Amino acid sequence: MEQLRYTILFQEEPEGGFTVTVPALPGCITYGENFDEAKAMAVDAITAYLGSLQKHHEPIPRDAATMIASVSVRKPSRRPRALAHA
Repeated sequence: MEQLRYTILFQEEPEGGFTVTVPALPGCITYGENFDEAKAMAVDAITAYLGSLQKHHEPIPRDAATMIASVSVRKPSRRPRALAHA
């Protein structure tokens, strides 16, 4: 059986654990209480997602070319600006 590889993104949650998304598979999202569990849950979610696509005779997408970058932004000041009135 052919092995497919997918990029997965881990987002650490403030309350703990990780939310995992799969850019190539829209709506394929899962969660794990720690990194290893989140990774295992991602494998399960991807497998179920691909199984559903196959069941419904949908094409199975390949991994998308995912680019990850960071940007710098100014932190908002504590004092709100006065609103302009028209």
